[in-house]
Amino acid sequence: MNDLVRQRQIVELLRDRPFASVRDLQEHLGVSAATVRRDIDKIDEAGGARKVYGGISALDGAAQGTAFARPYDENRDLAVEPKRLIAELAATMVADGDAVIVNGGSTCFHLGVKLADRNVRLFTNSMPLAGYLGEHGKCSLTLAGGELHREPRVIYSPSQPINFYASKFFLGAQGISPDGLLESHPLMVRSIQELSHNADQIVVLADSRKFTIHARNVALPLTRLAMVITDDGLSDQHAKMLEGAGIALRIASNGGGA
Repeated sequence: MNDLVRQRQIVELLRDRPFASVRDLQEHLGVSAATVRRDIDKIDEAGGARKVYGGISALDGAAQGTAFARPYDENRDLAVEPKRLIAELAATMVADGDAVIVNGGSTCFHLGVKLADRNVRLFTNSMPLAGYLGEHGKCSLTLAGGELHREPRVIYSPSQPINFYASKFFLGAQGISPDGLLESHPLMVRSIQELSHNADQIVVLADSRKFTIHARNVALPLTRLAMVITDDGLSDQHAKMLEGAGIALRIASNGGGA
């Protein structure tokens, strides 16, 4: 099998799934990891898909204009540096003694790590974050009650009331559009809507890719949001959309937040 045939197969594979790891492609193509990485570099250079940490990702919206609800483990490895910068900026908004809600999701996980040793009260429904804070954190930790949903890695129950009130609710989103925050997973929609009633401010942590993703369910309208923190890849069009909705916008970059 020559290089072009392999690379065409990789792109075709991404029509049915959002992400393929180097190991996945080794098994699928029967070649070495080094060969797979060279193919990924060529595909990324040609604009056929996006090279990401650990593998290759389909271009957002490339599959029939729809968005994928990526598994947590796959989404965790996408746009890692922007997520870390966004989390660092978000952490500066939390004062000692604050009570905050940190929702499930990979960007929010980074925020929780930043707050682990802070003098704050933190509520989360995130299984990965709860595990990390239980082992490494010193902050006061309150967990959501209910059943563990291994995908999207959150704890949730429709019958258990949430008796935690916070100054800020930090959350991510699968996508953002003029309609609001978008999610594919119905459980995430319900959880977000319920938690949104328990905080004074709603702050969205979303890297700039999320503004091109169109998931099928609106979790919250833009009118409910106080602030969006994103990276410097945000387009002028999307910045104007947020500003037109009266949402404060902060940009996280290597040079610091704006």
